Amino acid sequence: MKIAYASDKGRVRADNQDYVGVFINQVGAQLAIVADGVGGQSGGDVAATMAVSHIGNEWQHTTIQSVADAKVWLANQANQENDTILTVSNRYRTLHGMATTVVVAIILANQVVIANLGDSRAYLIRQGHMKQLTVDHNLASELLRQGAITPDEALEHPGRHVITRQLGVNEETNPEFFDMLIREGDLLLLTTDGMAKHLQDDSILHTLLAAGNITDAVTNLILATNEAGGSDNVTVLIGQQESEER
Repeated sequence: MKIAYASDKGRVRADNQDYVGVFINQVGAQLAIVADGVGGQSGGDVAATMAVSHIGNEWQHTTIQSVADAKVWLANQANQENDTILTVSNRYRTLHGMATTVVVAIILANQVVIANLGDSRAYLIRQGHMKQLTVDHNLASELLRQGAITPDEALEHPGRHVITRQLGVNEETNPEFFDMLIREGDLLLLTTDGMAKHLQDDSILHTLLAAGNITDAVTNLILATNEAGGSDNVTVLIGQQESEER
């Protein structure tokens, strides 16, 4: 899969607590990961960097090439990294309370495995249509799933800012998984919530499809987010499946 990505602090925040990376294992399978850190005096960026760097580096040593093995590995890595972030957070006063959301895509020969914790998202764009693959782990989304509020109410509910799953808060992690076959021409979009705060799905899709290539699409989505307000850090990663590579 051909991949392009970039990250920007936006127009309001003083620093960037997002982090992003792409890694390849011993049999050529790719792992793309996007994290959005929160908490602590400088802890958000530390938590996000830790999650991306540690999980990515561990992936480089694996020979995983099946969906089942990828899911088991991701669940184990989430638990391990959660313990590490909690340990560091408790050890250093300036990092106390740090945590991070994370969305991960493992791209195999013709399949993709997605895992997420928090409200960083994964989308699939296929034949001009876009679908959100992940479910936001925030209070508003949880209430919506329970039927306590409507989709329209969820868009404005204050609980959309209350993250219910992330790395570095609780002793247990509970990542949500999704897997699917991926076809030639498919586009995979990973992003932090900074973009969704300002751009609706139709605007995201239009901007992406109007670009000549995925590098331009990444740049244009970040520009559009900042032009619409840029109230948060924004990270965009786009993968394009060109053919069955292995």
